[in-house]
Amino acid sequence: MNPPVASAGATAAPSGHAPTPIIVEPKKPNGTVDAGLKSLQHYKYALPKWRYDLRQALLPLVRWETPHLAQLQSKMRTPFLDSYFAITANLGTHTFFMIGLPILFWCGFRDFGKGLVHILASGVFFTGFLKDMCSLPRPLSPPLHRITMSGSAALEYGFPSTHSANAVSVAVYAVLLLHSPTNTFSPNTTLALEALAYFYAFSIVLGRLYCGMHGFLDVVVGSVMGAAISLVEFYYAPRLEAWLYGSDYWAPLTIALVIIALVRVHPEPADDCPCFDDSVAFAGVMIGLECGTWRFARYSSLAAIYSGPDAAFDLSALGWVRAVARLVVGVAVIFAWREIMKPTLLRVLPHLYRVIETHGLSLPRRFFTPASEYKDVPLRLRDDNVLPAVSDLPKLVRSFRGPGRGRSVSIGPQSAADAYETLAYRERRRRESRGSDAGSPAGIKGRASMGSLREKAALDGESFSTAVDSPVVTAADSYLGGDGDELGEREVFSRVVKPRVRYDVEVVTKLVVYTGIAWLAVDAILIAFESIGLGAAHLAVR
Repeated sequence: MNPPVASAGATAAPSGHAPTPIIVEPKKPNGTVDAGLKSLQHYKYALPKWRYDLRQALLPLVRWETPHLAQLQSKMRTPFLDSYFAITANLGTHTFFMIGLPILFWCGFRDFGKGLVHILASGVFFTGFLKDMCSLPRPLSPPLHRITMSGSAALEYGFPSTHSANAVSVAVYAVLLLHSPTNTFSPNTTLALEALAYFYAFSIVLGRLYCGMHGFLDVVVGSVMGAAISLVEFYYAPRLEAWLYGSDYWAPLTIALVIIALVRVHPEPADDCPCFDDSVAFAGVMIGLECGTWRFARYSSLAAIYSGPDAAFDLSALGWVRAVARLVVGVAVIFAWREIMKPTLLRVLPHLYRVIETHGLSLPRRFFTPASEYKDVPLRLRDDNVLPAVSDLPKLVRSFRGPGRGRSVSIGPQSAADAYETLAYRERRRRESRGSDAGSPAGIKGRASMGSLREKAALDGESFSTAVDSPVVTAADSYLGGDGDELGEREVFSRVVKPRVRYDVEVVTKLVVYTGIAWLAVDAILIAFESIGLGAAHLAVR
């Protein structure tokens, strides 16, 4: 029987029920079903040879980590830490930064805010780039439990960790600024802020291991990437800024074209991974940021108030009532832009895309449905992991209330990558067991190592038995192949959370929407504040 592939066309299920899966057979490029394709060959079939070889070189490290991560999790787990790490993981998410970053621009911290946007957008884009390029699974569950408040996080590949890159980049950038000559804080305040930055990064990175969402390789590489991005930003961004503001319109245009080119060469994943969606969103943020700050610096009379070391903005002089009003109005404008532009583009773009397709000019990505194959796009897509819709805000707030709300503990494959890894692990156990029965030294060694992994899974089942309905060892037997009945390939894939249908127009929609969000935050909203009585022009007169 051919191995099933998780289709993007799964239907959404009511709350509290498992999603309804749609299973399709893998196909060759010409559209025919490949009768010889097996689960262990999926990535060899789906990836170019050099990417497959790279994946195969890194995969043993991911598999080696699993029993050690399971042991770490079983020794550390408590109800308090479950809630703590699940909740604090939100402090490393795209949503947290997208809601918080515009506030820095409206409160006079333009340079710091722009630096954070640079490092976070770069971290999200390049970790997503590597995730799709390597297509490596997260550590195996079971024996690990996955603790998360985000239903979409587990659908992404594991290597490298974007949370770790975000947290470490912010911490390193903050420490660099605290040690720079421009720091005006007292020594005690500087020390406290530096300690807070280190604690923040350590907490997020450790939490990814504790929650079973990433392995050591994921967080180490993610952390190194985050630190490197911050170092580049701190030492080289001022030169880029000077070039940008000293150039004509072709400078921001060049930056925008480079970013769009990077989006275009983003690797195609082997499975339906949403990493590309987040990369596109933050690519749009970068375009809007650079174009908006360039226009504001060159043509706005307010530039002297917000920009540069001689900025005249004083938050205390503005007054807290006016400052809070600015935040409310600014956030409302951003959400209004998103709520208006997104459905508008989803209505208009399919017609344009169909015209483009008739001329053979479309550049479709794998797992994105071309416009010729659908009639309309649902206007309320649950498609955004970066900035929630207005209707999602009450749920987002409720997820922080109480230790159990919004947090889920899951065992078993959640994505197609998980399912393929489960099947590959099970097949490897079978081969090693047969080798052991034949008296092969290699087989004996393999059986011992797999036996120890299963023992750890059993131990985990005892320690986790209060968190779930059935112990881990039962799940491990079912998924991985124990003494009891195994789940067949179709059954393994039927339990996977299927990604939603994605449409080709979403790429341009995200670019336009997020470019507009950034542009509004750093340019138009600042100017609008002046016209509605919330401006800061009077601060320039001292």
